[in-house]
Amino acid sequence: MKILILKPSSLGDVIQALPVLRLLKRWQPASEIYWWIAADLRGLLEGDPDLKGVLPFERKKWASPRHWHELLASVRQMRALGFDWVIDLQSLARSGAFAWLANGRFTIGLDDSREGARGFYDCVVPRPSFHTHAVDWYLSALELLGVPVRWDFDWLPSRPVVAAAVREKWHTGSARWVVLQPGARWLNKRWPAEHFAELVRRVATENDAVRFVILGGKEDAALGDAIARAAPQRCLNLAGKTSLPEMIEWVRLCDLVLTNDTGPMHVAAALGKPLVALFGPTEPRRTGPYGHLGQVMQLPLPCVPCMTDRCHYAKPLECLRAITPETVVPRVREALREKGR
Repeated sequence: MKILILKPSSLGDVIQALPVLRLLKRWQPASEIYWWIAADLRGLLEGDPDLKGVLPFERKKWASPRHWHELLASVRQMRALGFDWVIDLQSLARSGAFAWLANGRFTIGLDDSREGARGFYDCVVPRPSFHTHAVDWYLSALELLGVPVRWDFDWLPSRPVVAAAVREKWHTGSARWVVLQPGARWLNKRWPAEHFAELVRRVATENDAVRFVILGGKEDAALGDAIARAAPQRCLNLAGKTSLPEMIEWVRLCDLVLTNDTGPMHVAAALGKPLVALFGPTEPRRTGPYGHLGQVMQLPLPCVPCMTDRCHYAKPLECLRAITPETVVPRVREALREKGR
């Protein structure tokens, strides 16, 4: 059996969709599974033991007519693979069209009405409720396909070579590392950098064994610099300096992840790492750290969750600004104490 999974972005969404891959491969070990993913995220899946291949999605080329001949060639190549199942877990117009072009024997997608993609599918998967978590929604597709859902898989298999390289490259030693993730795609999902800095100062004063590594993309480098100045000898700002596999191995080796609602949060949840997740405008029951909702901090303001990327509250960004370092430090302290037992 040949299967194509479409989930091109974003990082957190791809991580949340990985259980679909794991369970398909356990159900049909001889199956050949491919994944259509944004080119800038392909490193996340290349070399994955459950994948036969990765089909990169060049987003910019879709919008440029001078690259359409390349796209047509990739579509022909994809159709030639002869997929039995095409599973669209993105379910927007672009992915729906690509699923249809794949010309599989059976195409299934999520019932997301935002862009009318459902017209491309043989079968649609409804979201049981507004609060149904994304992971559970994706797994509903497997239930409709008759694939058993059992939690007996390794969500993110280790990459020993990458892990060893991380330890050697950044001399991780025996320190107790806390990952800080200050960035997020929406500005109103970012806990203030000054709050991160104050937390670093307080925890560094209390615990000599703790060091902080700041992760994120290049756009988060300035945030990382501002935070690292709180305790320069205890902070390592790697925003924009790690590959995706290196980021995952950093999360794997750390003792705790302190994060906004963003991709590495889902990595931490998938790895079962202790974490403190700071939520503002989004709904953790839908897209929070799966299986770790008790580790979410969110204020019960009248506007929360607004589910929009712009703040319209009388006190701008109050949903995150009012989560003070004084209230977060005890959670960090407790998590480190539990991890040390």
